[in-house]
Amino acid sequence: MEQQGFEFDSIQQSRQRRGSPKAAAVSGQPEKQATPKIFTVSELTRNVRALLEGHFPEVWVSGEISNFRSPSSGHFYFTLKDEQAQLASVMFRGANSQIPFKLEDGLEVICHGRITVYETRGQYQIVVDHCEPKGIGALQLAFEQLKKKLSEEGLFDAKNKKPLPFLPKKIGVVTSPTGAAIRDILKVLHQRFESTNVLLIPVRVQGEGAAEEVAEAIFLLNKRDDIDVMIVGRGGGSMEDLWAFNEEVVARAIFASKIPVVSAVGHEIDFTIADFVADVRAPTPSAAAEIVVPRRRDLLEHIEELKQQLFKSPLRRFPDLLMRLDDLRGRLQFGWQVFWDKRSQNLKKLLSNLDHLSPLHILSKGYSVVRKVGSPKALKSSKGLKKGDDLQVTFHEGDCIAKVMGPSVK
Repeated sequence: MEQQGFEFDSIQQSRQRRGSPKAAAVSGQPEKQATPKIFTVSELTRNVRALLEGHFPEVWVSGEISNFRSPSSGHFYFTLKDEQAQLASVMFRGANSQIPFKLEDGLEVICHGRITVYETRGQYQIVVDHCEPKGIGALQLAFEQLKKKLSEEGLFDAKNKKPLPFLPKKIGVVTSPTGAAIRDILKVLHQRFESTNVLLIPVRVQGEGAAEEVAEAIFLLNKRDDIDVMIVGRGGGSMEDLWAFNEEVVARAIFASKIPVVSAVGHEIDFTIADFVADVRAPTPSAAAEIVVPRRRDLLEHIEELKQQLFKSPLRRFPDLLMRLDDLRGRLQFGWQVFWDKRSQNLKKLLSNLDHLSPLHILSKGYSVVRKVGSPKALKSSKGLKKGDDLQVTFHEGDCIAKVMGPSVK
């Protein structure tokens, strides 16, 4: 009863403090306080949302991604967590399309966005509008992720590399028409083999849409039947400037090309995904031109050497041939002598082994072989012999007939 009385008193006091209409009616006193606001769940949630959005219009937060999912809508849903707490996160399609790398569970990131409440669930969350990896640049992470993916698919395998033609009749070039790369390529090609034909497919090599243009140009060249080799690239620049050649669409276009592709992106220290997929990687656009075309002067000199060898008098070659013949004859005789010496030594060794195993060798030491006359078996014991038996004794040199006179003397 005391427990129930205490509980009743507490409820009654609470109603009086809050100005409960029922408590006022029971006491008979006029109401002194206004009736408290009674919120619906929706109203309260909207108020909490307004408070959070007012206090956190923008915020930076770091954490580890978990429970990442991307439904058909294209939006990203995930949880940011640390050792003590977690935060529901959403990144809508318009914002996440700007991320160059791939979000995945376990990735440490730094996100920017605004705090709000998802009223349907009454759950507070962050709406992310920017995300970057923690401790590593976004582009570098995207590069490593795509490199790993394509490598596992076999796009970098040496078995898929196509050989370059020795002397191409026409070279396709995919690059900017106004950049230094095309000028360097044409200059080197003219110096090495001035009659080389070049077909340029002009494209943007950086900025939005550049990767798609490069890929489309590669496809266009593959529709022709007069292109023997292709140079794809641009001059040097920052990682952001070269990024079009790190895009997956360009990598897959190069891999699908039936025409051998030489990548020529940036400077010698620059490496792009296109370099790994291409059939040959050139350190610079100028080097690419040197790779695809031999020097005309070198070819002419080689042809002249072959001509001199072709029309050289056969009589002038006789002394060389005779000396070579003598040399071969001497080597043959020496080899034959070595062969027979070795065979002779082996034969002597075999004969020596046979001689040691021969019964005659044993007889030469004073032993003899005794058999009954008319029997081929050698006697090993005197058992079975009787007086008067005739024996044949074989010595190392010669034989004789002996007669058993009696038992042996003990």
